[in-house]
Amino acid sequence: MAFYQLTEEEILAEQLLVEAAQNDSRKFGPLYDRHFEGIFGFIFRRTDDEQVAADLVSMTFLRAMQNLQKYEFRGLPFSAWLYRIASNEVNKYYQKRKKKMVFSLEEDRFKEILDETDTENNEEQIEQLIASLRDLPTDMLMALELRFFEGKGFKEIAYILDVSESGAKMRTYRALERLRVIVEQNQEGHD
Repeated sequence: MAFYQLTEEEILAEQLLVEAAQNDSRKFGPLYDRHFEGIFGFIFRRTDDEQVAADLVSMTFLRAMQNLQKYEFRGLPFSAWLYRIASNEVNKYYQKRKKKMVFSLEEDRFKEILDETDTENNEEQIEQLIASLRDLPTDMLMALELRFFEGKGFKEIAYILDVSESGAKMRTYRALERLRVIVEQNQEGHD
């Protein structure tokens, strides 16, 4: 997957939009328009329910507007802050319902993860990978999701998950290694 990272100039230009919205909440619209689709997709993959995702996206942007004065620029895209809020909203949703989080992911992205684990890339491997993902701890799964499904860099992942950058890398690489081992064990069992 080609990870598209905003340039420093793009991040600074977006920060001007944030500052305008901090001074006048009616100017929040461009930020909402810019990030709605990404936040919706992120939440939808975690709920697999369009109505629940729509409600949580609304809560995410409401919280963002309510707390915009507290937002501090840290050299990261504004979206990292929104993803952090969205992640918290999803976590609260599941905690209230005492349900296990859902991850609904596109097949093409599984191929990218398989490429990272240096394993074959066939339908059986994808099915094994899907089954293996269910066994990963939530923090590892979230790191993989942000990296491979959201295209986030490690600095952003660290901010979203509230861990150090080395912690974000460690979670991602440990998850990939665990998946590689599981897939290899499954292959050996079929030989």
